[in-house]
Amino acid sequence: MGAFAQEQLTLEDCYQLVDTNYPLSKQNALLEKQNALDLEVIGTETLPQIDFLARATYQSDVIEIPIPNAGIEPLNKDQYRATVSVNQLLYGGGMINASLSAKSATLKTRLKQVEVNLYQLKKQINTLYFSVLLQQEKNVLLIAKREQLQAKFKEVKSGIKNGFLLPTSDKILEAELLKIDQLFIELNQNKITLVKTLSSLIGTPIATTIHFQDPTLSSELNSVVNRPELELFQFKKEEVETAEQLLLKQNSPKLMGFANGGYGNPGLNMLDNSFQAFYTIGVKLNWSVFDWNANKKKRESLSINKDMIDTETELFQLNTNIELNQQQSEIEKLEQFIVSDIEIIQLRKEVLKSTASQLQNGIITSSTYIIELTNLYEAENSLSTHKIQLLLARANYNTTKGQ
Repeated sequence: MGAFAQEQLTLEDCYQLVDTNYPLSKQNALLEKQNALDLEVIGTETLPQIDFLARATYQSDVIEIPIPNAGIEPLNKDQYRATVSVNQLLYGGGMINASLSAKSATLKTRLKQVEVNLYQLKKQINTLYFSVLLQQEKNVLLIAKREQLQAKFKEVKSGIKNGFLLPTSDKILEAELLKIDQLFIELNQNKITLVKTLSSLIGTPIATTIHFQDPTLSSELNSVVNRPELELFQFKKEEVETAEQLLLKQNSPKLMGFANGGYGNPGLNMLDNSFQAFYTIGVKLNWSVFDWNANKKKRESLSINKDMIDTETELFQLNTNIELNQQQSEIEKLEQFIVSDIEIIQLRKEVLKSTASQLQNGIITSSTYIIELTNLYEAENSLSTHKIQLLLARANYNTTKGQ
C-alpha cells in the first residue's frame, strides 16, 4: 500500500510488486531452504557413521572339533551378539565436493526458472496497465466533449428563447448529453474491472481513484536480447556439467577407516564358548575398476543434453528476433497513424468551427452539429488510442528484448 501513498502508480511499480507478491515468488525462499538441507545431508558423509546391531539366533548345528578327548566344548546352539560399528570416510575421491557443486548448480537453475516465470507476467501487466491508461484518456476526451456540448446547449437554449432557433433544437443536444453520461458509466466499469484484475496479479489493493502514470519509454529500437531465459539455458548447461563431474567421481577409489566393537557368545574366539567382549579396527579400499562402460555411457547421455540445450537456445533467439521484428513493424505503423490522426483532427476542428457558427445562425440543425462534434471526438479518441497502443507496443518490445 505504501507504493500508492502519492496516488500515483507507475508501470515499474507493477513490475516490482508482481516480483514480490506473486505466489510463485515464494518459491525462492523454499528452494534455498531445501538446498541448505540437501547440503547439510551431503556434509554428514564426512562425519563418522555409527551403526548398532543386536541379534540372537538358534541354529540346528554348530562346529565341533573331531578329536576325541580334546577337552574343547562345542559351541552353544543359541548364540548372542551386540556390535557397534564406526565407519569414517578418509578419502572420497572428490565425490562430496562434486555433490555439493551439483546441488548448487541445481539451485541456480531452479531460482532462474522462477525468475523466468515471473518475467513472463510482464506482458500481461503491460496489457492491463495500458488498458487502464486508455480508459483514463477516453475519460478526459469525454469530459471535454461534454463541456463543449454543455456550452453549445446553453447557446441553443438562448437562441430558442430569442426565437432564432427551432424549439426542439435543445432536445437533441440534451439527448446527446444523456448518452455521454452512459459512456461515463461504461468507462468507469471497464476501469474498475481492469484495476481489480491488475490488483490481483500484483497482489496489492489498488483504489480506482489512483492515477496511472504515462511511462517514459525510449523510442530507440535496440534489438540486443538480454532475457533471463538466456541465463537459464546457460545455468542448465552448467548443471549438466556438474552432473558429469559427479559421474566421474563415482568410480574413484574410496578409502574408509572402520572400527567394530561388541559383546557376545561366542566372541571372535570361536573355541571359547562364553560371553566375550571383542573389537576390530582397520581400513578398507573400495574401487570400481570396471563397470562395462556404464559410467561412460551415462556421461555421453548427459553430453547430448547439452546439445539439446544449445538447440533450445538457438530456437529461443530465433523466435525472439521474429517477435521483435513484428513489434517493430507495429511501432512504425502506429507512428504513421499518429501523424495522420493529428492532420485529421485539425481538419475536423475547422469543420466543427464552421458548423458551430452555422448552428448559431440557424442555418443547420443540432443533429448536424452533433454529427460533426462526434466526428471530432472519434478522431481525438483514435489519436489517443493509437498513442496508448504505441506505448504498449514499445513496452512489449522492451519486455521481449529483456530491458
